[in-house]
Amino acid sequence: MTILVTGATGNVGRHVVRGLAEAGARVRAMTRDPAAAVFGEGVEVARGDLGAPDDIPFDGVEKLFLFVPSPDVRDVVDVAAKAGVRRIVVLSSGAVTHGYDTTYHLPVEQAVEASGVEWTHVRPGEFATNKIDLWGPSIRADGTIVHPEPDEYGQPIHERDIAEVAVAALLQDGHAGRAYTLTGPAQLTQRAMAADIGAAIGRELTFTTVSRQEALEYYVSVGWPEESARYLVGLGGYEGAEADDFSDYQFTVSPDFEAVTGRPYRTFARWALDHAADFTPAS
Repeated sequence: MTILVTGATGNVGRHVVRGLAEAGARVRAMTRDPAAAVFGEGVEVARGDLGAPDDIPFDGVEKLFLFVPSPDVRDVVDVAAKAGVRRIVVLSSGAVTHGYDTTYHLPVEQAVEASGVEWTHVRPGEFATNKIDLWGPSIRADGTIVHPEPDEYGQPIHERDIAEVAVAALLQDGHAGRAYTLTGPAQLTQRAMAADIGAAIGRELTFTTVSRQEALEYYVSVGWPEESARYLVGLGGYEGAEADDFSDYQFTVSPDFEAVTGRPYRTFARWALDHAADFTPAS
């Protein structure tokens, strides 16, 4: 039995590959650039592109971890089912659970459900790894953070927690037909997150006073798509919805992660320690 992992070099995918390999599974890690992929012994690295479904190496594959870079991945689902894949675990979004995502991840989920294969949807919320791209450049440069509301709450999740649920759904029975919403641990202010990062790298961090518009311009300048950046700074909602549409959002801790893994979420402080090098200037 071969398990194909798409997005294998991504923030979640690489941990899915590692978790499957450690469990003794036969893993095929798909990437557009095999020469740049570095995995442990026993992992097969294969060239493939989700944008070219007919060329994806599905031979001998029974299970699929499906990364969703766009709704067009629905075409991959059809090819996978015809190739004999019998179980698909989708890396979806918590926005689907709350009704904010109807045109991006939801159509892929629906295509998988209609395909006739066993399916599990993994729906994470805020990725802690976003902080690397958003805050990393200024922290590495001068120990500052560009954010319009330091006391604003967030609920980031460690990417390893997302991967562990995906690995369980791929390897174990009993997860078919389930959608797991993964929130991460209890909410934290941006200031508290900054304190955790500062403690991890041994540096006191400070916030730069900026408006939401100024923060938007900064995030776009460091490479974030404007639509995503507008959502992050509160100037727009998911799929173009107004920011006020999220005013009644309640931070809760979903029990799904502990139900699957038997343990609580990793804390943001743990995540900061794991990523200290990402916030440290190159020597």
